[in-house]
Amino acid sequence: MLKVSNSQSNNINKFKSFGFLPNGTEVICYILSNENGFQCEVINFGATITSLIVPLSNNEKVDVVLGFEKIQDYNDSFHLPSAPYLGAIVGRYAGRINNAKFELNTEIIQLNKNHGEHSLHGGSSGFSMVFWEIISVSDISITLQYISNDNEENFPGQLTTQITYTLTEENELKVDMIAKSTEDTVVNLTQHSYFNLDGHSNDILNQKLFVNSSKVLETTTEDIPTGNFCETIESKFDFSFPKELQTKIDNTFVLNKRDDLAAILFSTKNKIKMSVYTNQPSVHIYIGGNCFNTIKGKENANYHSLSGICFETQNFPDAPNHIDFPSAFLKKGENYIHKSIYHFQLL
Repeated sequence: MLKVSNSQSNNINKFKSFGFLPNGTEVICYILSNENGFQCEVINFGATITSLIVPLSNNEKVDVVLGFEKIQDYNDSFHLPSAPYLGAIVGRYAGRINNAKFELNTEIIQLNKNHGEHSLHGGSSGFSMVFWEIISVSDISITLQYISNDNEENFPGQLTTQITYTLTEENELKVDMIAKSTEDTVVNLTQHSYFNLDGHSNDILNQKLFVNSSKVLETTTEDIPTGNFCETIESKFDFSFPKELQTKIDNTFVLNKRDDLAAILFSTKNKIKMSVYTNQPSVHIYIGGNCFNTIKGKENANYHSLSGICFETQNFPDAPNHIDFPSAFLKKGENYIHKSIYHFQLL
């Protein structure tokens, strides 16, 4: 039976069972909504956003993120040829770490390898695949916490992470992440929702993208940063003006300025503009969502390689191995603070 704490008792109609994990743990879906009908659904498995409903001008609504209807599907998705991480929090380290190792305080830290010879998105049992504790919940906000044990996936230190999702009356989804470690460590978190402003069951090719960036990270054939930067002007990655999406983007865009606009996605079909803001140095943009005709999405949707677009606000991939990249090291007892906003407006 679901237990309701005092802090949750006023919201008893705002959550529902989402099924059970193989170990018997019940997963709960929490429903946030503002007075405009803007609604977000979050489960405490992976601190995952399963649905984001945006009201349109014609009294209709559209679900703009990819997701599944059953916890078994989320669990099974991590066994696909390429896990999509639909809507989840990624950690301890978003993106790739070369050869799954880095040096910390003169010691070589060897992480678990889960992507060929490399570490990807926190390893084989990262933050996207664990049960999060609910710290507080209201009509418009929820805070979830996960305590990652010292040496989990071989990362040093016990890391306590809290994620807060908040809906504003301006139809913003605010994502606040804080973390603190008992030892010096590395941290790079991100929110991994796949957006589609035409609706989650469509493709994204008719939508337009603007990115506030003039450089992308140069990478190897295995998508590992070389340490160099590529200018985007007059290249296929030049989104300094809104243009239609390409069939493939999987690149880290270096933002021109922190605490500012990172990107904008436009839908002419639904007349929606989504603006992304962050205090992070980059946004990794990824077009995908492929479920390989194996797992159906919500409403029996068939997610494929052009189903959605991620705006992974974060530090640079492999930053612990590049002295010229923004530091991803977190000192013992200090706070990691990550803020992002997704603002939805009708055109």
